[in-house]
Amino acid sequence: MNDPSIPEPRPADPLIALRPWEAPEVTSWGRLPMNAVDRRTGALPLDGDWRFQLLPAPDAPVGGAWTTAHVPGAWTTQDTDDLPQYTNVTMPFPEFPPHSPAANPTGVYERELDIPADWAGRRVVLQVGAAESVLLVHVDGRPVGISKDSHLAAEFDLTAVVRPGGRSVLRLTVVKWSDASHIEDQDHWWHGGITRSVLLYPTDPLYLADVTVRARRDGELRVDCVVRDHGGALPDGWYVTGDLDGELLAQDTEFDRLNAEDDRVSDFLGEARVHATVPEVRTWNAEQPELYGLTVRLHRADGTVADTSYHRVGFRDVEIAGRDLLVNGERVFIRGVNRHDFHPLTGRTVSYDDMRADLVVLKRFGFNAIRTSHYPNDPALYDLADELGFYVVDEADIESHDHAHEIADDPRYLNAFVDRVARMVLRDKNHPSVIIWSLGNESDYGANHDAAAGWVRRHDPTRPIQYEGAAKRGWADPDVASDIACPMYAPLEDCVAHALSGEQTKPLIQCEYSHAMGNSNGTLADHWAAIESTPGLQGGFIWEFWDHGILQRVSDGRPVGRTGAGLYDNGVTAPGHRWAYGGDFGETPHDGAFVADGMVFPDRTPKPSMYEHREIAAPVRIRCFRHEGVVLANHQHFRGFDWLTGSWELALADGRTLTGPAELPELCPGETAAVPLPFEVPADGGEAWLTLRVTTAEDQAWAPAGTEICAPQIRIRAADTPRPPVPAGPAVEMDGEGLLLHPLLTAAPALSLWRAPTDNDELGGIALRWRAWGLDSLVRKVVSVHHRHDRVTVLAEYAGTTGVVRHRQEFTAVEGGVRVDESAELPEEFDDVARVGSVFETVAGLDLLEWFGQGPWESYPDRAAGAPVGHHSVPVDELFTPYLRPQESGGRHGVRRFTLSAPDATGLAVELDEPRQVSVTRYRAQDLTAVTHHDELVPRAGCVVHIDAAHRGLGTASCGPDTFPSYLVAPGVHRWSWTLRVL
Repeated sequence: MNDPSIPEPRPADPLIALRPWEAPEVTSWGRLPMNAVDRRTGALPLDGDWRFQLLPAPDAPVGGAWTTAHVPGAWTTQDTDDLPQYTNVTMPFPEFPPHSPAANPTGVYERELDIPADWAGRRVVLQVGAAESVLLVHVDGRPVGISKDSHLAAEFDLTAVVRPGGRSVLRLTVVKWSDASHIEDQDHWWHGGITRSVLLYPTDPLYLADVTVRARRDGELRVDCVVRDHGGALPDGWYVTGDLDGELLAQDTEFDRLNAEDDRVSDFLGEARVHATVPEVRTWNAEQPELYGLTVRLHRADGTVADTSYHRVGFRDVEIAGRDLLVNGERVFIRGVNRHDFHPLTGRTVSYDDMRADLVVLKRFGFNAIRTSHYPNDPALYDLADELGFYVVDEADIESHDHAHEIADDPRYLNAFVDRVARMVLRDKNHPSVIIWSLGNESDYGANHDAAAGWVRRHDPTRPIQYEGAAKRGWADPDVASDIACPMYAPLEDCVAHALSGEQTKPLIQCEYSHAMGNSNGTLADHWAAIESTPGLQGGFIWEFWDHGILQRVSDGRPVGRTGAGLYDNGVTAPGHRWAYGGDFGETPHDGAFVADGMVFPDRTPKPSMYEHREIAAPVRIRCFRHEGVVLANHQHFRGFDWLTGSWELALADGRTLTGPAELPELCPGETAAVPLPFEVPADGGEAWLTLRVTTAEDQAWAPAGTEICAPQIRIRAADTPRPPVPAGPAVEMDGEGLLLHPLLTAAPALSLWRAPTDNDELGGIALRWRAWGLDSLVRKVVSVHHRHDRVTVLAEYAGTTGVVRHRQEFTAVEGGVRVDESAELPEEFDDVARVGSVFETVAGLDLLEWFGQGPWESYPDRAAGAPVGHHSVPVDELFTPYLRPQESGGRHGVRRFTLSAPDATGLAVELDEPRQVSVTRYRAQDLTAVTHHDELVPRAGCVVHIDAAHRGLGTASCGPDTFPSYLVAPGVHRWSWTLRVL
């Protein structure tokens, strides 16, 4: 007898007769219920090359020649005519929900199924890991089932349509566009295909239909099992046992059998519960992710095992107390990032090794939380989060951004909302890493959300629910579906005001708060200073982890598929290739480079902002310096310093660096202690900075011993008051336009108010104002040139479209070089310019930059916490940061002096009057502004050098707040001076 929960395939079934890609009421047909039973052991993998045809529409006949397509993998990355398309909000077709376009790419996948003969008498199940967006399953031409929900697995019972020892033809048809596409309108590339693994597995007729594990921090363990029999009625005498780390759990088991005695019950099932209490339990948290191995066994009456499921169990509690989110009773900071499943060669198809590499990078840079934007991620990610230690906000595959208001209350989509949220919970409920369920993203807020939330609260009361869209009713509203106030890009002052208002009722954890598009993440340190000092603020999730650039061949504009490994490194592609973003595949509509908004490049190379986050999240902090040593603080929640070691580094302005070992004290979370230094601080040497380089003491699951974790720093002596260089003739040489003549310069120092606009500048609107003012094309007019015996004073005016800047330069010959004293008076209308400073260009051959200041990586006025002051040395060609759309980059904040030298140590040296923003690259701002991709750039032989008296902060205005007023460049008079010498 067949399992009565599985309908017989009937070609005349009304659901089969429907066009399922246009029926929002149909979320599935013939698909098995989602469950959390592990089926990897004994499964037959079906990954590999399948026969493939790409049809123009789902109704088009299959015919003609077959090609091959790799499974898993999107056909949009496998050399087909249907290429990737990126949109953020706008749907890629004009039809309103629930309709889809007539031109609807449809992939037909076929292969033979050889069913092992020893599967006779067993139940045979097909699992398709993910398919975008509608999946239709046929075996030997017989319809088996339908599934929607592009980012969760679909399972189908094939027992009735295959024969053990025989061969069948499996056809998987994937329709790209459907009614479901309207609720999968995520900020990502649109793909089509089977994007996760496909497998076939057998079970005994008596099988575990579901397993629910609840493990509390006090050691209480409860395992609830649902048991079914494929033949119908459950046999007598079956029972369930479990062991934890190989030790049999004490028998304290309850059974309940439900019988199908009336027509309302469609299946026969049994339920069993195993209780246990683990003494001296090791609890799970993101810092110490302790896991136990749980094996659940279903036994027949004679004691033989019918079915088995393995789970890794973490004992932990999640609760909300007042306005605090607690893990194991502790208020934890959520240092999160939003993450898509992504790979630059394979789109949404990501291997286990790639996912592990993602999480290793995040762990090394201080992140402890992931939001699975905006759908359940690959199942392996949750296993890795359990193992490596991450708090996960698991988000349902619901985003209706373009038609959010209509769909939120549309009853036609009610089933889809509840189905998608429920299936996510059923799949992922046993992962200790999952601490919050999310109802989706950017889908307004309506009855469909409330219905889904109601299902979750009934099924899993152990975790809170969040949904950003509910915020429109107010962050403190108790009557909305969200247990957490989780706005996106809320101004920091609004968050602080809410926390201090006395009206806050929920934890405030922003689901998105710092937009990492291009040269960005300004004010990140300011945000965390407020979060750590304001009760009620508990963190948030940066948008996002990846730049979603797809590797593209420039010659034919096509994406480079699985065979393209090795064509990129450190954010840079090989010649003839580039990182493609929206529009690069000729698609319309598209949203350009907005898809390139991550903390890492497409090859997972960390951007400079990652170092900023690493320092902000440092587990070890230096509180203050005393003559006998420094005071250290433990900023972890659960862990001591036993896993860390350290070394001291003292950087002196005179060029010396002293080092010595550091002994980290035994500190509990939140504690402080004074520790001595291993060396005497010299009485001379000028400005002095003390850095504690903290590394792993031994191998961690995510970092080998010696991996740097953070480098907290404190200034222990201020700079001496600089004395101006003594004038020394002869007078400096000038040309007829009042420009400095110098043997190492190919372009004399001039005033600069412009930078190649960052993505934040462009999308935030400030670049438009700069162009309107004419800052990118200032016209210099010499007013006067005054010579004295040892100096030259040049007065000039730089005219924009709407204003004039008065610029004064005074050149004084000094020993070995020339001192330049400058001032610039900005008119009132120039109330927010990019920079005020000098720009000049050098001869070729000066290829090494050495400096005393912040570094070694890029830093800017509002993103400088992660760049310690010290002596740094970097080749000029490595100073530039290759953001996917060329823009201002490569700056170093707080530079006191620098040298540019050739291999023979000749070159130039610059001393600054005070710490300044400096950049040295091969590109003028105009070079960067004129192109859209890095393969179009031609580096100059010499160096383009900027010395800024003031430089505008970066902010995150491409999507979120701009930089703070304190980081803007105001009108008025700016003064700076610097000395140029020949090495």
